[in-house]
Amino acid sequence: MIEKYSKQFIGGIWRDGSSDIVYEDVNPFNNEVIARFKLSNKEDINKAYVAAKHAQKIWAETPAEEKKKVLLRAAELFQERKDEFAQILVKETGSSFLKSMGEVLSIIEMIKDAATYSDRINTPVMVPSSTPGKENLIFHKPAGVVGIISPFNYPLFLSIRAVAPALAVGDAVVLKPDLQTQISGGFIISEVFEQAGLPKGVLNVLTCDMEEVGDYFVEHPIPSIISFTGSTAVGRHIGALCGKHLKKVALELGGNSPLVVLEDADLDQAVDAAVFGKFIHQGQICMITNRIFVHRKLYDEFVTRYVEKAEQLPYGDPMDQKVVIGPIINERQIQKILQYVELGKQEGHKLVLEGQRIGNVLTPFVFADVKNDSKLAQTEIFGPIAMIIPFDDEKEALELANETEYGLSGAVFTKDFERGIEFARQLESGMAHVNDQTVNSAPNTPFGGVKASGLGRYGGEWGFEEFTSVKWVSVQRERRNYPF
Repeated sequence: MIEKYSKQFIGGIWRDGSSDIVYEDVNPFNNEVIARFKLSNKEDINKAYVAAKHAQKIWAETPAEEKKKVLLRAAELFQERKDEFAQILVKETGSSFLKSMGEVLSIIEMIKDAATYSDRINTPVMVPSSTPGKENLIFHKPAGVVGIISPFNYPLFLSIRAVAPALAVGDAVVLKPDLQTQISGGFIISEVFEQAGLPKGVLNVLTCDMEEVGDYFVEHPIPSIISFTGSTAVGRHIGALCGKHLKKVALELGGNSPLVVLEDADLDQAVDAAVFGKFIHQGQICMITNRIFVHRKLYDEFVTRYVEKAEQLPYGDPMDQKVVIGPIINERQIQKILQYVELGKQEGHKLVLEGQRIGNVLTPFVFADVKNDSKLAQTEIFGPIAMIIPFDDEKEALELANETEYGLSGAVFTKDFERGIEFARQLESGMAHVNDQTVNSAPNTPFGGVKASGLGRYGGEWGFEEFTSVKWVSVQRERRNYPF
């Protein structure tokens, strides 16, 4: 049991939620209860937003150096406790130690990058004017209060990428992590920022049962921005609510990312990348490699090598640092993945590697000769099912890759870098990578998708724009002549 993380964090106070519902947080590998939480309800959500509104006014006026000091201290604390937090991620999410440690280390860099926003918020941008004697100044200011909803798969990373920039620019935050990963996605974050000196009320973390609170978290009148990471279906609903209430919204949603292997690709490199890009965290990543397109010249050898490598991946208890394939997050998701396997069989795709269920672990499944217009290929598979599809030429590969409602990430392999860049540019996705797999992120780059994969961007100057509002101030430094 991780007893220290069993309270909600509202207005700078650790306390039980007001709901009658008690949630048991379990280790997805062995179903061991690791914490129990008395959840929050609508009353708690209101208290958190009110606390955030009051605290934000003071935080926004706090000098940039003070804000940076808090964020950089938080980064130091994550660095000092990286082993502890990685172990929590392993226990709560079922991810491998490699993935968990990578997640902790990546958010440290993310916080450091966000800390630079504190200076930018007070620095106006000058733009030219066609009016004689007029000076145009573009100011950014804090947006106010941000409501953040984060998912279970990369809970620490996907919470921090919204929390850190929001705090850096002077916003206050109410964070609602997924119930299944509320410690790693929420309460270790509030603990670290509390210890780093963040004033009470600037960051609030709570968890609730959606059947009890409904849309109240999004529709509450205080937050001016809602940041959501999760499924496209839920994202559409949240986007509609934000449109109704004229709230700014950032949505990072589902994906069906293609990885394309052109005829001149380095086959060893492509196989390694495609295995990593598909099976990291058991495939439970929005930008995971979902469809693998291989030129017929390389196809048979690629399939053989891919299967050989996939079936050798170590699986089991992720507490063993050698393990790559750990458990699926819950039983409902396990059954959904197994239904996709049956669907693939029914649709007539060639099952070249049949995985197995061992406890809550699913070992890799690989389908070859998959039809791109099949239901299986057009579905976001949030699990360890790989699909390999042949193509005859580059034009066909591009058409097939773009034949999806999603547009999050993509990849292409070729020895001709310029060819790869041009192909990547034509992929209908918010991100694309040449000679690398689809699961990539960097704190100073724009992260987000197109089509049904979402709206807005996180990271770098684009993340700065997402969590601020813009104001144009003009100064007429010479007397202006008017026509009447």
